[in-house]
Amino acid sequence: MELLQKATSVAMLIFVLSSMLAMGLGLTVSQIITPLRHARLVVLSLLANFVVMPLAALALAALLQLDQPLGVGLLLLGTAAGAPFLPKLAQIAQGNLAFAVGLMVLLMVVTVGYLPLVLPVLLPGVSVNPAKIARSLFLLMLLPLAGALAVKARFAVAAARTKPVLDRVSNLSLILLVLLITAANINNVLAVFGTHGILAGLLFIAMGFGIGWLLGGPGMDTRRVLALGTAQRNIAAALVVGSQSFRDPKVVVMVVVVAIVSLLVLMPLSRLLAKRG
Repeated sequence: MELLQKATSVAMLIFVLSSMLAMGLGLTVSQIITPLRHARLVVLSLLANFVVMPLAALALAALLQLDQPLGVGLLLLGTAAGAPFLPKLAQIAQGNLAFAVGLMVLLMVVTVGYLPLVLPVLLPGVSVNPAKIARSLFLLMLLPLAGALAVKARFAVAAARTKPVLDRVSNLSLILLVLLITAANINNVLAVFGTHGILAGLLFIAMGFGIGWLLGGPGMDTRRVLALGTAQRNIAAALVVGSQSFRDPKVVVMVVVVAIVSLLVLMPLSRLLAKRG
């Protein structure tokens, strides 16, 4: 069991770092900044992801009477926005890809500063270390992203060759991470099926999609992106905080379970949006 836990930590580290490096190697600073000049859409995006979604997580946890660790896991997802997978979903759904890239980076950067500030307020009965959360997110997410952006700007050819490798590493490490967490916490994973945890995850995803759709502006291409971007949460950030700030493994298990459910729901939904034109 101890070996499984160590392997899980290594897989998580590889997943987070490879996701951030791959993202940075595929972007330029202008790609990130240009779509964010629409001030109203940016404000609504921040409101949806950092005000409405955390409140939705708290409301669902109370309404469905989730066990505290499961509620904490849902709240972590509610406060962690900026999923690296968003541009892929936007591409499948034929949404505004430039807006998807800019929105993803904006939400991820805000998440790094937002989580350490808001979690102690939303979880008064739970002990969290804001400085530790901020340090972990900065070192594991922002620093690799900034370094990869610098490499992309200076060595574009090398970045283009390296990115597909990191994409594969990120995808494989996520699959391995899910399997290792399931194996190391099999009883806790099975226990989620006896609670309202999966129902809470489904409702949470549906609420995120609906909120993003309503606030996504008049353009169908941006509406699709914000709907998918609000429903798909930042798994990497939630896992970093969940594994380092909470001892109960059910917190991380809830994050993983909802993350799996979201991918199973949002991938076919993206294809359906594309078919609807």
